[in-house]
Amino acid sequence: MNIGTRLWLGSTAVLLAGCATHSHHANLSPQDRPLRLAFITCARDAKFFEPVKQGMNDAAGMLSVRCDWLGTPGVDVKAQAEMVRQAAAQGYQGLAVNLIDPVAFDAVVEEAVKAGVPVVAFNVDDHATPNARLAAVNQRLYEAGRTLGQHVASGISAGSHLLLTLHDEGVSALEDRRRGIRDALQTNEVKWTVLVTGNDSVKGAEVIAEALRQHPDIRVVLGTGQSDTEAAGLAIEKHFPNQGYWSAGFDLSETTLRLIQAGHICCTIDQQPYVQGFYPVVMLTHYLRYGLKPSSIDAGAAVIDRSTAAQVLELTRKHYR
Repeated sequence: MNIGTRLWLGSTAVLLAGCATHSHHANLSPQDRPLRLAFITCARDAKFFEPVKQGMNDAAGMLSVRCDWLGTPGVDVKAQAEMVRQAAAQGYQGLAVNLIDPVAFDAVVEEAVKAGVPVVAFNVDDHATPNARLAAVNQRLYEAGRTLGQHVASGISAGSHLLLTLHDEGVSALEDRRRGIRDALQTNEVKWTVLVTGNDSVKGAEVIAEALRQHPDIRVVLGTGQSDTEAAGLAIEKHFPNQGYWSAGFDLSETTLRLIQAGHICCTIDQQPYVQGFYPVVMLTHYLRYGLKPSSIDAGAAVIDRSTAAQVLELTRKHYR
């Protein structure tokens, strides 16, 4: 986080402290109110979330709050929803949740908010059904899918057979991107084969390689998430180099950027996960201390290709991109 942002946050906190008219804890000034927040995710150890945790920890340090990183080891919407209920009961004063299902979290989020525990969404928002969460910090996922499809459309011949990958089933974010990609390429009249790769990119590369062997007319792989985008590039690098294969997808990692530089992945769409950890902490803290209602933030959909990969590689290593 640059110096300007730090100064902005610091000056904002001082300004708001001067303007605050009341606090839920009358005996404490807003700045001194101790806060305990939690992020609850669907894959707590996934590499994708390293920049999210970096943003969370940076904001927590700046604002002097405690933030815990919680979640299920893999996609399990019922278990994750139950963790939301448990966290509200265990005394967390604010929650950030990646709402990966449009229905499964509705009840538990409403319960938490009614109990005085504000909830914001991060990474994935529940936009398809009513939800009591106060705001969201995430990529506009369908639009991001369209961005990818439009960017690669000129390289895809009419009637081509494409492989479209997801690293997990049952994640609304991936389905939204999938719809956006397909809608953007509708005029190309392509044929689709859809494949679930799993969250391990090395293992996923073998799954993709086998699918490409089974469908020798496929030369293009389009991913919807980080691990399957990596997997496609790894599969092409290991099994199909210099044979006219290429891929494109989502999110940044050292592996993805290396594969872009090598030409196995033509581009990826960045969703700035750092801000998805940083701003929910700011939102919840300012809401709890000063009563400022959170507003949603679009995390963006920047295209990273061979011309820009080197610029973001070092920041990716440091978990800022």
